[in-house]
Amino acid sequence: MGKKKVIKKSEAEVLKEGEELEKSIEKASGKSSAAKKINKGMVFINASYNNTVITATDAKGDVLGWSTAGSLGFSGPKKATPFAASKVVAALAEKLKKVGLSDIDVIVKGVGAGRDSAVRSLSNQGFNILSIKDATPIPHNGPRAPKVRRV
Repeated sequence: MGKKKVIKKSEAEVLKEGEELEKSIEKASGKSSAAKKINKGMVFINASYNNTVITATDAKGDVLGWSTAGSLGFSGPKKATPFAASKVVAALAEKLKKVGLSDIDVIVKGVGAGRDSAVRSLSNQGFNILSIKDATPIPHNGPRAPKVRRV
């Protein structure tokens, strides 16, 4: 198999490489990061029985960042807990601080355990909550229910 070569770079080379990478990302996006300061947006909280998904968008609806309990390492029934939801908000707040989001409208969907703690955590992270809306889908007597199971 042979020996593995370890290439060591000086600090100057590493910094130069990082600057080139940032420039290429800036060219690809077409916008500079300094011009992308957004202060008003929306936060969508989807709290199901199995997971908590939180997505942050700007006023137009373009996604700024998202986070889930599963992506933070929670597994199984722990994903739907209030503790996991607060950790999801903390992880998302780290991403949103870079963008400069401060005023938010919160839209909550679902019946999971993490919905209340997610909203509380948003206010504790320093966001100014303008409104809270519940968008949980409610059936208006859709298709006929399945017949009762007899064992």
